[in-house]
Amino acid sequence: MNRPRVLVTPRSLTQAGLDTVAELDPLRAAGFGLVAGPAGTAPSEAELLELVPGCVGWLAGVERIGARVLESATELRVISRNGSGVDAVDLAAAQRAGVRVERAAGANAQGVAELALALALGALRHVPWSATALRAGAWQRWQGRELDDCRVGVVGLGAIGRRVARQFTALGAEVVAYDPVAVAEPGVRLVGMAELLAGSDVVTLHAPPPSDGHPLLGAEELAVVGPGAVLVNTSRSALVDDAVVFAALDDGRLAAYAVDAFDTEPPELTPLLRHERVLATPHIGGYTGSSVRRATAQAVENLLAALPRTLQDTA
Repeated sequence: MNRPRVLVTPRSLTQAGLDTVAELDPLRAAGFGLVAGPAGTAPSEAELLELVPGCVGWLAGVERIGARVLESATELRVISRNGSGVDAVDLAAAQRAGVRVERAAGANAQGVAELALALALGALRHVPWSATALRAGAWQRWQGRELDDCRVGVVGLGAIGRRVARQFTALGAEVVAYDPVAVAEPGVRLVGMAELLAGSDVVTLHAPPPSDGHPLLGAEELAVVGPGAVLVNTSRSALVDDAVVFAALDDGRLAAYAVDAFDTEPPELTPLLRHERVLATPHIGGYTGSSVRRATAQAVENLLAALPRTLQDTA
């Protein structure tokens, strides 16, 4: 009898080959055959249309999973993301197809939180621009700011936002936060969005995009930001209006924009991403050894919990 199959597409897992990923062993032990996506890259729709038919489970990465792919997945029972976001999945199409969608909530929170801290510190101390100038033969120094002198505004107090708040607090910053549903973190004062934006030297985003499709930070919101603020976005590119952020960098309202989140990967090099005061990284927030291991283990647990025992017993 053919073994039921699970498709595995995260780039962090396919890069070196699935045989090297110990966290996938419980799937093998339960009798599932593993189908690998393209090595080290997110699969295209055309590739998914070839890979997904016949699979009962899918350990998914950041690739877009649309209605056409889901319609072709006639045996698929569950999609288990190895991260917390499901923005790339057409949830309505998944529901129509009877496909359950699971996520590894919080598994990469520490890695993303540490990157947010690193990006903020890099911008406050002008690290990338100083290094670029020195490599070009220039001795150019910009006066930086210490966290003891900064107020940091954290937008969103979920698993990542709470870690970010604790890290900045531990390093001496005053931390305020906006979250309409969360309870306060010790040492962190909850404030309204307008107060956070107007009074923060660093604004770091850790919230989902608004359900109405509008950016969280548009012209009205960024108009109140104090001059010279640093904006960090390790969450979703849709949280900001690119044109408004570009204008804010040009007129000095923002001293820097640090971003690790993009609509497509790799992204188009837009005018914003080419701006000299933008610090962009290639979606590396959760790309640490520990975060990948935690996210994979949790995604595998979600698959095994969702797939019927009768499928697992066929091996």
